[in-house]
Amino acid sequence: MNIKPFILLAEDDENLGNVIRDYLQICGYEIILMADGDLAWKTYQTHKFDLCILDVMMPKMDGFTLAEKIREKNQQIPILFLTAKSAKDDKLNGFRLGADDYISKPFNIEELVLRIEVFLKRSKLISPKRNLFEIGNYVFDYSNLSLKIAEQVTSLTQKEADVLRILCINIGNVIKREEILLPIWGNDDYFSGRSLDVFISKLRKYLREDSNIEIQNVHGVGFKLQLKH
Repeated sequence: MNIKPFILLAEDDENLGNVIRDYLQICGYEIILMADGDLAWKTYQTHKFDLCILDVMMPKMDGFTLAEKIREKNQQIPILFLTAKSAKDDKLNGFRLGADDYISKPFNIEELVLRIEVFLKRSKLISPKRNLFEIGNYVFDYSNLSLKIAEQVTSLTQKEADVLRILCINIGNVIKREEILLPIWGNDDYFSGRSLDVFISKLRKYLREDSNIEIQNVHGVGFKLQLKH
């Protein structure tokens, strides 16, 4: 069983912090969210993190100061800045302090995930097999958008693969509808919900060659990918 990469997220915007934390958890990361730089620094000193995501403008201790302190203790850990600041001088300052990347708000959360994976792969904390899943007799290759059983290969669309990946990462657990809709569709309105139902039906059809695989509909809540035995 792979150990989940452990990320420190320091973000004082409560709504944004919760959205980032929840989405990264769905993607298979373990997250600790801190609302100010001082708490983040204290937390960093008592845990072993694999990557840090730091907002620049935070109360008690700003992201630049926090990054400087982290770099004094660890030269290797990847540090990504999140900030509304996009001025060239701010970015240069961040890189001088040892930042590995700099993402200006507003940003696409999928882009954030891709950048995280790049740095964790460099750190050898994630292997490419993180996107390879065995589901009963099937092999799901997220990177190549393929689902294979015996010699039969089904090509998936990106959105089909995105939905199946979330289900696989959380196999055996109920995933709420909004936890699929928000990151993939961008909203959880009625029409997106109906679209999700169509995609779930397609995935059930693709997986029907193994009778032990079931995508359960948890009424009023969401879905669960389950192996019967």
